[in-house]
Amino acid sequence: MTRNLKMTVLIDNLAGETLSCEWGLSILIEADGKKILLDTGASGLFAQNAQRLNINLSEVDIGVLSHAHYDHADGMEVFFSYNDHAMFLLREGCEENCFGVKEGVLRYNGICRGVLARHADRIHFVRGVYRIAEGIWLLPHRTGDYTAIARRNELYVLDKEGYVPDNFAHEQSLVIETEKGLVVFNSCSHAGVENILEDVREMLGRRDVCAYVGGLHLYKLTDEELSVLSGTLQASGIHRILTGHCTGSHACDFLKSRLGDQIEQISAGFSCTFD
Repeated sequence: MTRNLKMTVLIDNLAGETLSCEWGLSILIEADGKKILLDTGASGLFAQNAQRLNINLSEVDIGVLSHAHYDHADGMEVFFSYNDHAMFLLREGCEENCFGVKEGVLRYNGICRGVLARHADRIHFVRGVYRIAEGIWLLPHRTGDYTAIARRNELYVLDKEGYVPDNFAHEQSLVIETEKGLVVFNSCSHAGVENILEDVREMLGRRDVCAYVGGLHLYKLTDEELSVLSGTLQASGIHRILTGHCTGSHACDFLKSRLGDQIEQISAGFSCTFD
């Protein structure tokens, strides 16, 4: 169990004064002194912000990639230039094969090509429920059909059958046990926050999620759908939702109107403890 848990957002779509922002996410997590870097944004801007925040990336103990999209992975090589020892943990399903539709055109939106081969000595692929340390886990998604979600968000992977809807096998949640319950980090929640919460309940056999951190990928949902989700989150027992990046400004405002202090917008430079 982690007794002292702190997070600092290094990059997000929004930024505090003097910091940079971009479409991406990177969060430094400190769990009883163990430093975990969750994602690296889309470039080296996370590292520049870290310097401005007096955060030494060479002291990071381990890295975690939430999923195989460029806006979370393309700062990895920059991280390796600052840190010569920390391994980066990727879900076994991670490949350089992700695509998305932008402005009506199918485009590559995966990990910078060649990174996995160039840095094979710093990358470790994990499967199943993976234990990083006592009370700290990486969780995959349960086997399920996410086709409808992938099609709606126009997310695909290239496999031997061609371009097929993403099944999000490359996505994972970082879950940390605290005295007040579980804190779940999932950077984009592509499979749906409701499904991810059920992943945690089923795989860890626990329902005491006290906080959820990350993008919720809601910018394409209607107000009716957001209303249903608001009810689900209100009934979830989660006391604190810290969100940004791909949630979308309208969705954030809508959820805030329904959930009040239960939800909070993050930005680069945002820092908090869980106690």
